[in-house]
Amino acid sequence: MARVLIVGAGVTGSLCAALLRRQTSRPLYLAVWDKAEDSGGRMTTASSPHNPQCTADLGAQYITCTPHYAKKHQRFYDELLAHGILRPLTSPIEGMVMKAGDCNFVAPQGISSIIKHYLKESGAEVYFRHHVTQINLRNDKWEVSKQTGPPEQFDLIVLTMPVPQILQLQGDITN
Repeated sequence: MARVLIVGAGVTGSLCAALLRRQTSRPLYLAVWDKAEDSGGRMTTASSPHNPQCTADLGAQYITCTPHYAKKHQRFYDELLAHGILRPLTSPIEGMVMKAGDCNFVAPQGISSIIKHYLKESGAEVYFRHHVTQINLRNDKWEVSKQTGPPEQFDLIVLTMPVPQILQLQGDITN
């Protein structure tokens, strides 16, 4: 069974995990590691420590679907709308620039609900507080070290974290 690691539990990592699961017919061990305490990356929803019903999106607050992206990604919008994860944005936002053909969406359960949906769909084992520090090639396997715990080996690694974080990695990955 192939072992695949996706580093980063934001929108790119979660969607990558879901697409890998959907497109792969053979058995696959799929893991997602993130250095944070929860998924979302730059699309995080925070809850008040005093009232969990009180939330705030810390990254994107809405999503714009342009005619160009609608042609390429309509199935993703349709899926998220069908599951109630996205809803059309019907109220104006001060300062928002609307272009002809654009459609805006909000996530009533918080923008990170998109990420949580795709992680769930992927069936991946998701680990938080796994800060990758080094990646080395050992006997045709990628050995991944993190700040704590022993290194683990994978057949394939997908890095989805921001480029500045990728550039901080040590090991064979730099070559």
